[in-house]
Amino acid sequence: MPKRVLSGTVVSDKPDKTVVVRVERRVKHPLYGKIIRLSKKYHAHDQDNTYREGEQVRIEECAPISKLKSWSVIDRIGAAKAAAVEIVEGATAEAEAAATAAIAKAQKAAPKKAPVAEVVEAPAEAEVAEAVTIEEAPAEEPVAEEAAPVEAKEAKPPKKAPAKKTPAKKAPAKAPAKKAPAKKAPAKKAKS
Repeated sequence: MPKRVLSGTVVSDKPDKTVVVRVERRVKHPLYGKIIRLSKKYHAHDQDNTYREGEQVRIEECAPISKLKSWSVIDRIGAAKAAAVEIVEGATAEAEAAATAAIAKAQKAAPKKAPVAEVVEAPAEAEVAEAVTIEEAPAEEPVAEEAAPVEAKEAKPPKKAPAKKTPAKKAPAKAPAKKAPAKKAPAKKAKS
């Protein structure tokens, strides 16, 4: 009898010499007729621990190797989809220029108030490890949000609870009206 061969995606490669492969199949729903995806996970033997999570592989049925493993990996169909990751270790000249431009833009856009000194430290990886003092008008977002509620609390008088209206006398609750019994239709006479 020929051995079954399935293809699927490696979901986990954490166990030693084992990969967990999710095999999806598309079937038509018996009642609604919509095409749905069903999936099942298989534990497959990977002798050299060569397959990684996310790769497309083909697995083949084999004699039981352990309680869960009765499949072995044949080959790789597609590589795993790698996410693009950019690693920046220190402040670059472009990033510093963009930050300086953003600060200058914020100074022009912010309303004129008393200048506030802000200390900005350079990153530890950067060559220059000195503090830079920048005088700028307070930004609307963080400083204004902190200052505005304090001023608002001081200016507004405390709110009083609204006076409750008390009715002179409550009317007794009325009992719900009873429904009249439904009339039955007259029975038809049987013809004899």
